[in-house]
Amino acid sequence: MVQVEFYVNENTFKERLKLFFIKNQRSSLRIRLFNFSLKLLTCLLYIVRVLLDDPALGIGCWGCPKQNYTFNESSSEINWAPILWVERRTALWAIQVTVAIISFLETTLLIYLSYKGNIWEQIFRVAFILEMINTLPFIITIFWPPLRNLFIPVFLNCWLAKHALENMINDFHRAILRTQSAMFNQVLILFCTLLCLVFTGTCGIQHLERAGGNLSLLTSFYFCIVTFSTVGYGDVTPKIWPSQLLVVVMICVALVVLPLQFEELVYLWMERQKSGGNYSRHRAQTEKHVILCVSSLKIDLLMDFLNEFYAHPRLQDYYVVILCPTEMDIQVRRVLQIPLWSQRVIYLQGSALKDQDLMRAKMDNGEACFILSSRNEVDRTAADHQTILRAWAVKDFAPNCPLYVQILKPENKFHVKFAEHVVCEEECKYALLALSCICPATPTLITLLVHTSRGQEGQDSPEQWQRMYGRCSGNEVYHVRMGDSKFFREYEGKSFTYAAFHAHKKYGVCLIGLKREENKSILLNPGPRHILAASDTCFYINITKEENSAFIFKQEEKQKKKGFAGQGLYEGSSRLPVHSIIASMGTVAMDLQNTECQPAQSGGGGGGSKLALPTENGSGSRRPSIAPVLEVADSSTLLPCDLLSDQSEDEMAPSDEEGLSVVEYVKGYPPNSPYIGSSPTLCHLLPVKAPFCCLRLDKGCKHNSYEDAKAYGFKNKLIIVSAETAGNGLYNFIVPLRAYYRPRRELNPIVLLLDNKPDHHFLEAICCFPMVYYMEGSVDNLDSLLQCGIIYADNLVVVDKESTMSAEEDYMADAKTIVSVQTMFRLFPSLSITTELTHPSNMRFMQFRAKDSYSLALSKLEKRERENGSNLAFMFRLPFAAGRVFSISMLDTLLYQSFVKDYMIPITRLLLGLDTTPGSGYLCAMKVTEDDLWIRTYGRLFQKLCSSSAEIPIGIYRTECHVFSSEPHNLRAQSQVSVSVEDREDTREAKGPWGSRAGTGGGGAHGPHAVGGGSAEHPLLRRKSLPWARRLSRKGARHAGKAAEWISQQRLSLYQRSERQELSELVKNRMKHLGLPTTGYEDVANLTASDVMNRVNLGYLQDEMNDQQNTLSYVLINPPPDTRLEPNDIVYLIRSDPLAHVASSSRSRKSSCSNKLASCNPETRDETQF
Repeated sequence: MVQVEFYVNENTFKERLKLFFIKNQRSSLRIRLFNFSLKLLTCLLYIVRVLLDDPALGIGCWGCPKQNYTFNESSSEINWAPILWVERRTALWAIQVTVAIISFLETTLLIYLSYKGNIWEQIFRVAFILEMINTLPFIITIFWPPLRNLFIPVFLNCWLAKHALENMINDFHRAILRTQSAMFNQVLILFCTLLCLVFTGTCGIQHLERAGGNLSLLTSFYFCIVTFSTVGYGDVTPKIWPSQLLVVVMICVALVVLPLQFEELVYLWMERQKSGGNYSRHRAQTEKHVILCVSSLKIDLLMDFLNEFYAHPRLQDYYVVILCPTEMDIQVRRVLQIPLWSQRVIYLQGSALKDQDLMRAKMDNGEACFILSSRNEVDRTAADHQTILRAWAVKDFAPNCPLYVQILKPENKFHVKFAEHVVCEEECKYALLALSCICPATPTLITLLVHTSRGQEGQDSPEQWQRMYGRCSGNEVYHVRMGDSKFFREYEGKSFTYAAFHAHKKYGVCLIGLKREENKSILLNPGPRHILAASDTCFYINITKEENSAFIFKQEEKQKKKGFAGQGLYEGSSRLPVHSIIASMGTVAMDLQNTECQPAQSGGGGGGSKLALPTENGSGSRRPSIAPVLEVADSSTLLPCDLLSDQSEDEMAPSDEEGLSVVEYVKGYPPNSPYIGSSPTLCHLLPVKAPFCCLRLDKGCKHNSYEDAKAYGFKNKLIIVSAETAGNGLYNFIVPLRAYYRPRRELNPIVLLLDNKPDHHFLEAICCFPMVYYMEGSVDNLDSLLQCGIIYADNLVVVDKESTMSAEEDYMADAKTIVSVQTMFRLFPSLSITTELTHPSNMRFMQFRAKDSYSLALSKLEKRERENGSNLAFMFRLPFAAGRVFSISMLDTLLYQSFVKDYMIPITRLLLGLDTTPGSGYLCAMKVTEDDLWIRTYGRLFQKLCSSSAEIPIGIYRTECHVFSSEPHNLRAQSQVSVSVEDREDTREAKGPWGSRAGTGGGGAHGPHAVGGGSAEHPLLRRKSLPWARRLSRKGARHAGKAAEWISQQRLSLYQRSERQELSELVKNRMKHLGLPTTGYEDVANLTASDVMNRVNLGYLQDEMNDQQNTLSYVLINPPPDTRLEPNDIVYLIRSDPLAHVASSSRSRKSSCSNKLASCNPETRDETQF
């Protein structure tokens, strides 16, 4: 076998020299460093020669007799001898000759190695010419000694030193494999150019002036600085024309070279400002920073992130590095120049897909990386694909950096499941909108919970509701280990509901869930069977976390600790305040048969049986009392049995209540999930999948002939969802409304109003759910709304359309949606409409009143809160407070907050019903009726719910009547002079629903002025009626006053009727054209007072026709225990899972509920126990 060696033309001597001197980075770097040192040495030797030379001692060649020379200013003759000859000592000459020989040989060798066929190109290079000028004369003096004193311009070697330095820096960056900084190189070149110009001018003028004024080196340097800086004192000037010519040449060179250098520097500086430079490795290792990766950075997104991120005290020392591929926006640049942010935020222009840019951001040293999607893109799938690639690139480059990823579409979520935290926008959005149909204002509730707030908003407002609403908005979710908690450690070994009630009563905190040490799953309200352990992690809602709380014990608690009354009541009662002990006296022996397995109402109308007045304690003058919350649950008195029996009864006879054909619903898991990664949820399902043709609401088929919503004869009101396309996220709207824990009798039909026809994949996923239909149409088309049964609907959800999310003008993306919704408010005033907007700032246009002074005051309040640094400046806008408007960008803070609270995403998903952990409760609502007001306070309601049904209340949705004035008060009072026209039958009809609505809503104070108050919204009519009122007051004539009143009211009533009648006739005509019955709309158009009050009670009153009398609704999260309940309050509850303990329950529990469960069919019971 013959061994063959392969060479790449490097076996010759020339190639090996070229490899050493040129190609090899490290060796060539050493060569250039040596060359640079030689050039600096020659310049230093020149300075030494100048300092040792004195022309006054004589001038001449080496070995020749010296001649003295004195400058004569009056003579025009120039003696060239001082310029041609200098005094060079022998030792100095020897050193200079040696350096010159080395430089000459090195230059000759490099010329030889880099020769490529054109020798003249190498010879006429400036660097070669300078090298020959400064080396060849020294070599000649070796052979011709008289020339040893010949002047040689060695100072020109400074330009060769500059050239060598540039090459050395380039080689240095290549040798250490790091990208060179163009900015650094350009600054270095500029500095070296300036230095070389000054050094050349100093040495040149000093030498030429040897034949003139004989300037010293320091004086020449002073002259050059004064001249180049354009100061020009004139105290030092060149005396002979050669030096004057040199000054002219140097100034010309400076005027040409320096501007070019400065231009390049400014250009690079601007480019660096755009790209953002680098985040240094030293800073990354000594400071903590997070990286924000976005495809385009808007000012709203940036401020939301910064305000939420820096709201946490422990993050104040963190830096935020923004990595964005686009150039910095003008507004963003302006904000980042504010000192508050300029010291903590670093903007880098670059791509997350380039390792070079990730290295600039020091991704491998980052504490976290937030990857946000561009939700304003028309193609949201493409935006998700970009997000996925960014997540993969970051994971590949920095596998240990925690990822916080925002994804838009649920089908793309499984691609980034490796990330530590993922928020899917469409999942959360549709689940929120679905829950808002069952629990009013759920979007507002969740938004307030996931925002960091101090609870100081609105505290300076004169309005009581704003102060209370702002204070309660500061509640957030916190966690603490139970054994380390001052709030909960005393309840170790007690039931969850016992700890929840007493912690709320004693400290005002709301315990909502926990996590076992051995189990990573979070459980919301695990129920009374759950016994707390010291190792449990408790999750609670409070204004601030326990570590920041001060504990101040009240006087009565100190007396209790000394053995005050009630010690033997029950264990732990001594820790309760005295007033609660007195309130509980005599209730221990209360009969427990009231809490047996009885059907419990849930949902919006729940609370009828749970909050029933105790009969034995409610008689006489004694105040009704509430049973205590037991420390350890009694298995015979637990509510999950009630829920199961209630649902079983629901399933037994559905046709008896609804009068429809018998359809047995079963409980099970949906067989077809539209995307990978959806959490399985036990739901109400059809026994057999519905054919696709039956899902079309507005067209009959061979299975049924129904063509409109009325023909179906639904018992419950419809829920209509208007969306552009049937995306996979819409599946998450249906699942929470068909979950197994929703009673069957309360299931609302769902109609999907879609702009585009759904595909078979989506229909296959929804055909197993009962009462889910679709039709093609648009929300801005009246015919489509009428066909889908809007007059039979309770809720209309308008989803933001993808095609309108981007607009040429910022914030105009919502224009079409807002105007369409305003039209529906006028056409269908009784309908509850929940609208999704692209931009939260546009919510001020919902229910817009142009001349409403109250809305103007709210606008000023919003600006004031924003100036005070509030993260929720828009919270006092009435549509947001009432939960009628929502923007998904409000939930961006959920991802940001997860950096500090890693449990926020799981808790939010559990509340929304997106995840169903066995044993975890769910969110629902309960309405407080007039019959329930004997409970009086929120704290007593907490006790009642914990003791009877093991439910945890977390907040209240309150609706109040309010006067929205559109005119000053004195004018409004004057306009109400003409009041009583009830004797006129036609005017009584003219009042219609509007007058009665105002009177009912306002109570006794506004009832008599219902019609007169209606004129407030018509300034023209008011201006005409005011002179009538004044003349009537002056004359005082009874008959004339009655006639004037009748005429004024008649004109006003006709005006009101004309607008209302026009809208009503429009809708009726369209319904007749479509062949739809008009009876339903007539009922809506002529609402009775009781109907209006029912709408008010639910917070759904949308009265655009009357600007004076209306309602406002708001959410109170975890209000204080002494908060008084008001009629029609809706209480948010976390109800325990009815299936949590079915499989593991004891025999005694089975026997106690056997009479209820025995009535269930076997299939349903088996699935329930699963």
